Amino acid sequence: MWLHSSHLAVPTLWGIMRVEYRDMKDFSGEILLLPESYDDLWHLSHLIRQGDLVFATTFRTVETPQDKLRPEKGEKRPVRLGIRVERVSFHEYSGRLRIHGTIESGAEAGAHHTLNIEAGTELAVIKVWSRQDLERIERAMRASNVSCVIIISIEDGEAQLYRVRQSGTECMETITEGSGKGTGIDGKRTLFSKVLDSLSSHQGHLIVAGPGFVREDFARYLGEHAPELRKRSLFVETRGGGGSAVREAIGSGAVERLTGDLQLALEVNLMNELMEKLAKGGAVAYGEDEVREAIVLGAASQVLVIDSMLRRASVVRMLEEAEHKRTSITILSSLFEPGKQLESLGGIAALLRYRIK
Repeated sequence: MWLHSSHLAVPTLWGIMRVEYRDMKDFSGEILLLPESYDDLWHLSHLIRQGDLVFATTFRTVETPQDKLRPEKGEKRPVRLGIRVERVSFHEYSGRLRIHGTIESGAEAGAHHTLNIEAGTELAVIKVWSRQDLERIERAMRASNVSCVIIISIEDGEAQLYRVRQSGTECMETITEGSGKGTGIDGKRTLFSKVLDSLSSHQGHLIVAGPGFVREDFARYLGEHAPELRKRSLFVETRGGGGSAVREAIGSGAVERLTGDLQLALEVNLMNELMEKLAKGGAVAYGEDEVREAIVLGAASQVLVIDSMLRRASVVRMLEEAEHKRTSITILSSLFEPGKQLESLGGIAALLRYRIK
């Protein structure tokens, strides 16, 4: 199995990827999908690749004979098109997936067109599916609650609010407040008030991470001013603040305890193990060539690869070989910090049973 200062804008749609229809022989065929959230679109951006055939309803200017006489009257109408994919791009901030390609089925066959896929847009994908593709769909279908978690990194004078997605963490807001000394203002309580104001619409779980007494003081403040949110909160002591506190909280299993989703904690812990062994000259390999050699020799016990590498046919073949040798494989998000660490090592690495060099 392959594992893999304004109010905070909290998503209201935490849907689960839905498989509406499946017609496959072995690993080849059609799957009809309905993405229902930002995370689903992110998964699709890695499932759909160059050469796939994608059907969706889109808007395109369809000309009639009268339109040719009056070109200014042409209007865009909904049409069902099949696009042979040339390029896929995911726009993180707009939450939109753009699929560029050539029309293969439908009006104006041969012309170029772009499908704009948003949450709630049904699409059919016809291709040869790999095992990791099907595992990614299963993971997207299982994991919905992770999008309901916010992590607050809090320390003296500053709080950072992060939204947890399946694709990683996203810093939504940084709130600062001075100590208030000499002004008669309680700076700490002012900071807490601002944080709570930003969380006013949050209905999910909350993880509060940070060092020292500030975290405990904030817990008491929530108990006084937002007892229901306090019940949905988990408090984690960390050595540092900021992004490092968030990574430490995830690595401790905090997200897993709240949601049952293991992926983010798994990524953090595996990368920590890899980096520790690498620093000590231990049994690791990184980069395509070294990892391929380790797989061929049967030395790789665990392969780590970032999702963007799966667009390379050579990497997919390498992972298939690893699977045949019963090597564990974990796909890391290229948007999350462990994935970015792995990207600096060539995007793929392996924990080894024994050193090969």
